[in-house]
Amino acid sequence: MADKRLTEEDVVAELRDGMTIGIGGWGSRRKPMSVVRAILRSSLKDLTVVSYGGPDVGMLCAAGKVRKAVYGFVSLDTIPLEPHFRNARQNGTIEAMELDEGMLQLGLRAAAWRVSFLPCRAGLGSAIMEINPDIKTVTSPYDGQELVAMPALPLDVALLHANRADERGNAQYLGPDWYFDDLFAMAAERTFVSCEEVVDPDGFARNGSAETIRISRLWTDGVIEAPFGAHFTHCVPDYGRDEALQREYAATAKDEDAWNAFRAKWIDVPEADYRRFAESSLRSERSG
Repeated sequence: MADKRLTEEDVVAELRDGMTIGIGGWGSRRKPMSVVRAILRSSLKDLTVVSYGGPDVGMLCAAGKVRKAVYGFVSLDTIPLEPHFRNARQNGTIEAMELDEGMLQLGLRAAAWRVSFLPCRAGLGSAIMEINPDIKTVTSPYDGQELVAMPALPLDVALLHANRADERGNAQYLGPDWYFDDLFAMAAERTFVSCEEVVDPDGFARNGSAETIRISRLWTDGVIEAPFGAHFTHCVPDYGRDEALQREYAATAKDEDAWNAFRAKWIDVPEADYRRFAESSLRSERSG
């Protein structure tokens, strides 16, 4: 079996300007933030980002990496609307495809199944159809219902974060929800998974049942061992969200100098330094 272990920098070297990149997780939960930080440090630009968005979308917008965002929402969970994304949307610096959460899921599923669209009721009678005039309706040949024809959302690359993975690319999720990471992986031409720990295949059994292995090696092209790789978003049960750092980040949307200072402190640094901070922060939180 191939050893698929890579670094964040190896993954970024596989990316190109103008790609469509899907980012797994949900809001400010289990985002592949170490890979996002590596993209922020790179020269990549003109990206189309598909996401149930959180700080992944906001940071990439703040850094001018995003040409178009495709999303069901962009939220920090405890801060309802991601402020850097809001700035980009309100200032018109990005294109946007705003979707119902279910429509986004069906777009990924259609791409995973290699069909051009899937029918649904989501979006009917709403402003979604007005702001997305390219989305068409179809008439059911069985009962004549008018349905939304949600187009497939094929991805060049999917970026995911899991609790555990093995060197072959199987990934294990130990939290209560893997969200739609499996659809992101199947909708993409290539998939890279960061994880808290790379384990041997027998190590999966020490953590959970076979049902917790949600991403197959058949879908993955690389695995990054990234302790605290989802920080400051949460990656339960390994660690919760760092609310203090998230608030610090959100406040930088009001001032470009504040964003630049945050970036210098938390992004434009070696990832090993960031991990040491995250580990220290978690120790302090648990001891306090």
